Amino acid sequence: MQQTVRHFSMLRGFHLADFFTLGNAACGVGAVFLAMLYLATGDSTHFLASAALAPAAFAFDVLDGRIARARHEHSPLGRELDSLSDVISFGVAPAALGFAAGLQGGWDAVALIYFVCCGVSRLARYNVTAESMSGAGGKVAYFEGTPIPTSVLLTAVLAWAAWQDRLGPSLYGGSTRLGPWELHPLALLFVLSGTLMVSKTLRIPKL
Repeated sequence: MQQTVRHFSMLRGFHLADFFTLGNAACGVGAVFLAMLYLATGDSTHFLASAALAPAAFAFDVLDGRIARARHEHSPLGRELDSLSDVISFGVAPAALGFAAGLQGGWDAVALIYFVCCGVSRLARYNVTAESMSGAGGKVAYFEGTPIPTSVLLTAVLAWAAWQDRLGPSLYGGSTRLGPWELHPLALLFVLSGTLMVSKTLRIPKL
């Protein structure tokens, strides 16, 4: 007998933790929108609100894992939702905020793109290696490279710059011209963060 497919059947199959994961994604999208709104209006309140959504996304990210473990509701769908949400909240959103802050030179753009690509690569590697890295208890003992949510530190730096009215031309470190493009040294923090994420030799114990 053929089973009838009901409307919103995918959502009906979500676990409680999955909705917290979507909360993470919503924070990331909201942060991108607010960063764009800051570019349109120049109102630093929008910039600070965008930055504030980073710790909110981090809270959702922590809670979804704890809820899944407490309710024994781990699933491949949940893991993919978590990775896709993290790409938005801790990859694309910090890069958008960096661009809005004034990292708009050619080399800055390369640095921001590199950062996002490293974050995507790091999450993809985690997804395909998590099973092989799991111990007898089925839990991954350590991260290879820094987890992508560590990018909240970049967001904190940008938020502090906004609080001190150091965005745009007065951004920390100024800017320099290298060949055809401009580089803000602050963009190198994104390069460093991305590089640490894709490191295979750096192992972070998973608590």
